[in-house]
Amino acid sequence: MVFKNKFLKWIGKLDLIQIEPFLALSNGTQVYIKGRVISAYKQSRPKARNNSFKNILAAIRRYAVTSIPETTVLISKGDSEEKVTSDQDGVFECVLPSSGETQVQFSFPEKEEGINYQESEIPIYEVHSSNGVISDIDDTILISHATQIGKKFWLSVSKNAYTRRPFPGVSEFYQKLSVHGNTEVFYVSSSDWSLFDLIRDFLEFRKIPLGPILLKDKHINLKNIWTSGGGSHDHKFDKIRFLFSFFPEMNFILVGDSGQHDPEIYAQLKEEFPDRIKTIFIREIKPNHFIEEKRDYLQATLGFHFVKTTHDAIQLAKNLALFSS
Repeated sequence: MVFKNKFLKWIGKLDLIQIEPFLALSNGTQVYIKGRVISAYKQSRPKARNNSFKNILAAIRRYAVTSIPETTVLISKGDSEEKVTSDQDGVFECVLPSSGETQVQFSFPEKEEGINYQESEIPIYEVHSSNGVISDIDDTILISHATQIGKKFWLSVSKNAYTRRPFPGVSEFYQKLSVHGNTEVFYVSSSDWSLFDLIRDFLEFRKIPLGPILLKDKHINLKNIWTSGGGSHDHKFDKIRFLFSFFPEMNFILVGDSGQHDPEIYAQLKEEFPDRIKTIFIREIKPNHFIEEKRDYLQATLGFHFVKTTHDAIQLAKNLALFSS
């Protein structure tokens, strides 16, 4: 770590190290905390009138961030604290007991001379619902063309949180599913953490219910920016299983699309947790071999519902009385 910091400092990439917190999620007895350590960067809030050039520059700044591994972070919450070490992607996580505090603080207990450090804090997100929605993002709520690398890459770098487009009806569907906050909405995506602020701002701007966002831990940089959202989707399965474990009394609705591996992941989860998944919605955006091979089993046995549009999903959810539970 010392050698790497000296090298990054020498090439001008380490004027300031900062902690970027992502989650402090409470189930009432525990708080799950996640964040990463990165070289600090300046990013102004996007505007709807920004042109493609400005958005591309913002994307370059976002992905030019260097993750800082093997860094000790002190996580404090009231009288509880724990030291953690960032992994090779700069990511760290821990679980602390819940004891009434509303904030989690992050600091650097070990500081190297000649390097500036920026500490941080995050409010604790309390979840009290007995029902939840777990939703994919790309091509489920956000038009992304995830299976077409060229289109997906251009959308990723040329648009921002205010110019990316949702599928028609998404805001209404998720607001109805959330039943004005009585059902928690979680977002699990194969996009990486560098897009965390864009996704959060997009949800807020489009009036889609805000909720905990869980993304892929592997750091994406300028060399492999076009791979964001691709590769293995095993992490989605692991993160959804974590939610089932962290909220053991909660039942879920799963929402995804046919573009990548949501049907396979959701089928495996339904087989593992048959009594905790109320229903599964899959937006059919392209032919999917797994669906065509197992459509009858997925529909009749596992409770899958395949829709072409969000308005179809709204009508189906009404028929299933999902908006009144």
